Amino acid sequence: MADHYETLGVGRDATDEEIKRAYKKLARKFHPDLNPGDVSAESRFKEIGGAYEVLSDRERRARYDRFGTDEPGVGDPFSGGLGDIFEAFFGQGSPFGGRGSQRNGPRRGEDLETEVDLDLEDVVFGGQREVKVRTAIRCEACDGSGAEAGSTPRVCSECGGAGQVRRVRQSILGQMVTSAACSSCGGAGEIIDSPCQACDSQGRTIEQMTYSVEVPLGVDDGSTLRLTGRGAAGPRGGPNGDLYVHVRVRPHPSLRRDGDDLVHLFHIPFTQAALGAEIAYETLDGAEILTVPKGAETGHEIRFRGRGVPHVRGRGRGDLRVRLFVDVPDDLDDEQDALLRRLAELRGETVAEKEHGLFSRIKSTFS
Repeated sequence: MADHYETLGVGRDATDEEIKRAYKKLARKFHPDLNPGDVSAESRFKEIGGAYEVLSDRERRARYDRFGTDEPGVGDPFSGGLGDIFEAFFGQGSPFGGRGSQRNGPRRGEDLETEVDLDLEDVVFGGQREVKVRTAIRCEACDGSGAEAGSTPRVCSECGGAGQVRRVRQSILGQMVTSAACSSCGGAGEIIDSPCQACDSQGRTIEQMTYSVEVPLGVDDGSTLRLTGRGAAGPRGGPNGDLYVHVRVRPHPSLRRDGDDLVHLFHIPFTQAALGAEIAYETLDGAEILTVPKGAETGHEIRFRGRGVPHVRGRGRGDLRVRLFVDVPDDLDDEQDALLRRLAELRGETVAEKEHGLFSRIKSTFS
């Protein structure tokens, strides 16, 4: 049996894209419609299709690399599972739904990924953001069929449009019936005689698309949003894949998220902490009055109910927790220093002398 890699003219370390390009080049060259009456070209075309069928499938390629064949059961007699064993005897009526029960057809498009940057306000109040992604869309010239305008694909005579061919082989268990993608049509079930020039018979073209993303309330940094059907269009009319949008939330200058709560480390002077105060305070929802109790210490929290992040699952929002940090001044002028010393004296509290050190002691000696 010919080596599949040699058949396609690629190395064993070839990427999926390199294998695909090699197959397309050779398939065009040896296509029976372009070589009428050439039996050798037809045989070569089938050989190329069979090699691509194996190497384009990750599992089958891995089995081929390991055992030199992609036949189910080689190396692992139960690799196909119960479904394939029952199918060998009962065909597609297997109650376990083996691989042969699956019909090939237009392949699903690729899933795509992108990112969206949000502000904390977007997380709290929601909204819409646009994302741009380079993707495959349905070809307008052929409406996704892959055939030139005015022509249509024809049913593959090799598989009768099923996209699969059944093979019968003998094994220690008796006669085994397996199904595989048709090598003539690549599993599509159709042959294109007049390929669309706009999309090279793929039924899709590459474009830059802009999609609107609805921001879920309360979404967190690192979350992933799934936009069903916004991925790449499948070749030859295949269904679209999905688009996965990874969320990144920019840091807020003053607020930090703690679950569904928001925390703000808020600095106040020691006079307000000692005497209490009412301070105009801006939340994400608007102005509020922040009431600082007398004798407040660093770490004391003032809570605004329902001013945090919306609960993703359920109603309502978390809280806004304002955590106080009491600032002690280190730049007192003479008048302020005197006032504080008088206060300390009234309260019977011992404080450091205003002047200290070697020179102040020498000064006091001669005064």
